[in-house]
Amino acid sequence: MERPVLAVDQGTSSTKALLVDSTGRIVARGEAPLSQSHPAPGLVEQDALALLDSVRAAVAACLEGTDPRSVAGIGLSTQRESVVLWETATGRPVAPLVSWQDRRGTERAARLAGTPFADLVRRRTGLPLDPMFSALRMAALLDEHDPARQRAGRGELRLGTVDSWLVGAMTGAFVTEIGNASRTQLLDLNTGAFDDELLEAFGIPRRALADVVASTGPFGQTQGFAHLPDGIPVVAVLGDSHAALFAHAGWRPGVTKATYGTGSSVMTLAASPGAAGAICDTIAWSTGRTSYAQEANIRSSGRTLTWLADLLQAPVEQIVELAAGSSADGVTLVPAFGGVGAPWWDPRAQPLLAGFSLGTGRGQLARAALESVAHQVDDVLGVMSGIERVMADGGLTRSTALMQLQADLSGVDVARTRHPDLSAAGVADLAGLVLGLWTTSDLEERADRGLEVFTPAWSEDRRKAAAARWHERLLAARELGARGNERTS
Repeated sequence: MERPVLAVDQGTSSTKALLVDSTGRIVARGEAPLSQSHPAPGLVEQDALALLDSVRAAVAACLEGTDPRSVAGIGLSTQRESVVLWETATGRPVAPLVSWQDRRGTERAARLAGTPFADLVRRRTGLPLDPMFSALRMAALLDEHDPARQRAGRGELRLGTVDSWLVGAMTGAFVTEIGNASRTQLLDLNTGAFDDELLEAFGIPRRALADVVASTGPFGQTQGFAHLPDGIPVVAVLGDSHAALFAHAGWRPGVTKATYGTGSSVMTLAASPGAAGAICDTIAWSTGRTSYAQEANIRSSGRTLTWLADLLQAPVEQIVELAAGSSADGVTLVPAFGGVGAPWWDPRAQPLLAGFSLGTGRGQLARAALESVAHQVDDVLGVMSGIERVMADGGLTRSTALMQLQADLSGVDVARTRHPDLSAAGVADLAGLVLGLWTTSDLEERADRGLEVFTPAWSEDRRKAAAARWHERLLAARELGARGNERTS
C-alpha cells in the first residue's frame, strides 16, 4: 500500500479516525467516545483534555497493525463553534470546553437583538447574533476567568475553537482554519480576517486568538503527540459540516447536503456572501481561493433521540427502531432545549411536548422525537431555493423511516449516502488533493458513494396538514419562552 492519509473527525459525541489509501479506499477505522456534562440548565461542557485523549485513542485504534511512520499526511475535521480557553505557557485548559450547544450569552443576545450592533454582526459575519456561535461564549469565558482581559491581552491566555485547540496539541502551531473561524462571529467574510470593531465590542483581545489560515494550512507537523511520530504534516482542516459537503463534491452545481448529527446543518455553496433572513453566510473552505456557502443550522436533531434514550433508559438504537414501527398518534415534541435555530433563530423558545395522554407510550414518544428532526429540516429546506435533491449524511441517516419521512414531508428526493463517516472522508479527500494522491475529477467520480434515494409518497394536502400541526406547536413553544422571559425581566 502506498503511503496513506490519516483522517480524524473530532465530533461532539465521539472521535473517529480513518486510514485511506491512494485509491480512496478505507483500510482501517478507529473510534473513541466523548461525553458531555451539564453543570446547570442551559450549560453544556466537555473536558478539553478528554477530547485530546479521545483523538489519541481513535488514532491508536485506527493505526493498530500499521507503521505510523507510513502516514503521508493528516486531515482534521472538527466540531464547530465550541470554545476552549487555555494557558499559553503550559497548554493546560483554564476551564472546560464550552460546547456549541451551550446557552451562556443568551441574555446578552436578547438585549442586543434589533440593535444596530446586531445588524453590524450580520453584515460583517453573515451570521445572526445568536449564542450558538462562538463570540458570546468566548466573552463569557473571559468574564469568568479574566474579567479585566489582562492575561488575554498580554497573550498569556489563548482562546480558540476545537480546530485551534487540536492543531495546537498535535503540532504546536497556534492557528485556526478559516471556515471554523467564520463560525465565531468575529471574522469579516469579505476580508477573511478577524474584525477589530467586533473584537472590541465582544471584549475579545486579538492576542488571545490564533492566526487565520486556509483550509490547507500551514498547520505544522506532529510533535510529541502520542501514537504519532514527529514530523507528519497536518495538511487539511475543515469544520465537520464543511467536510461533509466536500465529501459530496459540493462544489458541483445544485449539491445541497443535510447532515443529521447531534444537530443538523443544511449547506450549499454560494458564489458570494449575500444570504438573507433565516440562512447564514459562511466560508466553506479555502484552497487557494475562498469558497462561500449558505447554511441553516438546527440545534437538536440526533441529540433529541439520545435525550429520549437517556430519559427512558434505553439504547438509542432501540429508540430509533421503536420510532420506525410506531405512530406518533398526534403527539408532537418540539426539542427547543436551547431555543430553536434556523429559520426561526429564537433562543428563548422552550421545549414542548403536546398531544399526549394517559395512553401515550414509548412508541409515540420515539416517533414524535423522530418526526421533530424531519420537521426542523423541512423548515429550513422551505426557505432555501432551487433544491431538487437533498444529500443526507450523518449518524441518524441509518433510520430508513426518517429518510422516507423527510422525503414525504419536504416533497423532494432524499439521497442517503452509505458512507458512515462522511466528515472524516471529506477531510481525507482534501488531504489527498494536497498530497497529490487524486484530483477533483477523481473525487467527483466517486462522490455519490453508493447513494440510496428516497422519493416522496405523500400528497400535497397531507404534507400541508402535517406542517400546520408542527408549526402550531412550534409557535406555542416560542410563546412559552416569550412569556417566561417577560416574567423574569
